[in-house]
Amino acid sequence: MGKNAMNRTENVELTVLCLIRREDQYLLQDRVKRDWSGFTLPGGHVEKGESIVDAVVREMKEETGLTVFHPRLCGVKQFPIDGGRYIVFLFQADQFTGEVVSSEEGEMHWISKEELSDVNLAEGFHEMLRVMLDDSLNEFQFVEDEDKWKIVLK
Repeated sequence: MGKNAMNRTENVELTVLCLIRREDQYLLQDRVKRDWSGFTLPGGHVEKGESIVDAVVREMKEETGLTVFHPRLCGVKQFPIDGGRYIVFLFQADQFTGEVVSSEEGEMHWISKEELSDVNLAEGFHEMLRVMLDDSLNEFQFVEDEDKWKIVLK
């Protein structure tokens, strides 16, 4: 391999989030972790060697108690981290079985679209939801602009 080919490799953390929908309601997690607290979508890390679709099914089962079927990829979120980038594959699912349970990550709640303004949403939630629901958008990117994070949608 030439020198240039090696430089294309970077450290990447792979994660998934899933918008589980029931009519006009979304299943949201009131996330307790300080790094991204508030109401947001359940998700987690893709394990080494694991399929990304398998990861979203596993994470939904672990965090919500639900078994989702046919999760659909509907966008990508990314932001820089030390030495690389953090990539989130954004899925949605409206077919599932099981009963909702909460995990230590946070309590799960069915929230209607109208109620979204009444809860403390995690940073960037509305923009992320737009990317997932708008077919003309595919990517949510946090970019560092001087000392602040800026959201870019594409």
